[in-house]
Amino acid sequence: MAEQTYTLLIVEDDKTIAEKVQAHLTQWGYLVVLATNFRDILADVAACKPDLILMDITLPYFNGFYWCREIRRMFKIPIVFLSSASDNMNIVMAMDMGGDDFIAKPFDLTVLTAKIGAIIRRSYSYAGKIDAITRNGATLNLLDNSLSYRGEHVAFSKNEFQILALLMEQAGSIVSRDTIMMKLWDDENFIDDNTLTVNITRIRKKLNDIGLTDFVMTKKGQGYIVP
Repeated sequence: MAEQTYTLLIVEDDKTIAEKVQAHLTQWGYLVVLATNFRDILADVAACKPDLILMDITLPYFNGFYWCREIRRMFKIPIVFLSSASDNMNIVMAMDMGGDDFIAKPFDLTVLTAKIGAIIRRSYSYAGKIDAITRNGATLNLLDNSLSYRGEHVAFSKNEFQILALLMEQAGSIVSRDTIMMKLWDDENFIDDNTLTVNITRIRKKLNDIGLTDFVMTKKGQGYIVP
């Protein structure tokens, strides 16, 4: 996970599913809150101020469509529907009510985690933040995927840039390979172990070409670090 901790609210009547998802997502660095007030989900939203909501359709008192509509009137929080009612009509209704994605039950927790990460990146990545990161004399421009160092300038591909941005954001800390792969995995782009290795090699070559040697270091069995 990135250095910011994101809060997720799970609105799920099945306690077993809710707690299983909570335990898994907590391992990925999210702060996960389970909804308890099904008569007034807005109260739970206001209380925990989530960055993303996982919403089941079938709920006590009012269904997920109702609460999605009510939340949309007050907040701009991404909402992902989780439901076994995965026919086309429910999927269309979920999107029409303001849902950002629909994941059918049963679902794979790894896929769920990747989709959550992709939505959070689209919704919050660099929003309102600085447009450059400077570490060890090198400046990464977040607006054009480039890096400058002592008058030299180099451009990176999308994946190379995201890897370097993550490492520079967390300079001084080791970032695991799994964390980097989850950071890069979105709806259209699956990053495996070999692909990550290739991207790290390309990053190092580009950095070496402008005189930045040992900028990205390997910690064997742990991951990578910008010291």
